[in-house]
Amino acid sequence: MTPTLVRQHRSHADSSPRVDLWARARDWSEIQERMLVPLYETVHERLEVGPATRLLGLRCGSGLALLMAAARGAAVTGVDSAPERLALARERLLPDPAAGPRARGRAARIVEGRPGDAADPRAPGYDVITAFDPIGCRAGDAEGLGGLLAEATPLAERGAAVVLAGWGPPERCATSSVLRVAARLADPLRSSGRWRPARRDDLEEVAQRAGLRIDGSGRVSCPFGYADTDSAVRGLLSTGLFDAGISAAGEEQVGKELAEALHPHQRADGTVWMPNVFRYLIARVR
Repeated sequence: MTPTLVRQHRSHADSSPRVDLWARARDWSEIQERMLVPLYETVHERLEVGPATRLLGLRCGSGLALLMAAARGAAVTGVDSAPERLALARERLLPDPAAGPRARGRAARIVEGRPGDAADPRAPGYDVITAFDPIGCRAGDAEGLGGLLAEATPLAERGAAVVLAGWGPPERCATSSVLRVAARLADPLRSSGRWRPARRDDLEEVAQRAGLRIDGSGRVSCPFGYADTDSAVRGLLSTGLFDAGISAAGEEQVGKELAEALHPHQRADGTVWMPNVFRYLIARVR
């Protein structure tokens, strides 16, 4: 069943951008999320995610990373606070009641709320926790992730792997030049949510503050490729990285500025291509 479209409005007391949240969630799942597939695959392979894995996905969004882990046999639980994206995750992961037992496979859990809401006292602790939503390009995102980890790590076994992801160095991410639109249009007095260049030690700082033991890291090529400029604008807006700019200048103006910034990355056939490098960090629960 397709969710009814609703709009999020903002008042003078609410700085949230006025956007169609259901349409944005659909753009994320259909356009943008697949750009991170190389990251998901690399981490799953490195950690040997499989039938013995109990995985908790933080900020799981519309669930593509969970679906890929479940396809490897893992028992997956996803938690997020965005009902629009979770509705799509349920479509992907929860079994069709009409399907037979073989078609259903291993059950997945999709939880709306905070990590603590994913606790299951009847089951063993999680042995993998993933936070694939990349940090490092938005002021305040590291602090927000730290709060989620503080709730999630008590649900894990000792020695469990915790995976954090972030944007790579700006000089290795072609999309960085486009993301600067967000900084230029944002309200300069807004202290959080504004775009900033990724820093080298963002992930390590989060892990250390959470009391985790760092156990390795890596870089993955995740090029952003789009069929045309319109799909590129829709995909990038779905990340939320431009919300501060939308609050200050409006979605129409941000879209126009984005289209202009994307022009150098447009190929002769109209497609848009931006090579990027993302980082991941593997830490362990003490």
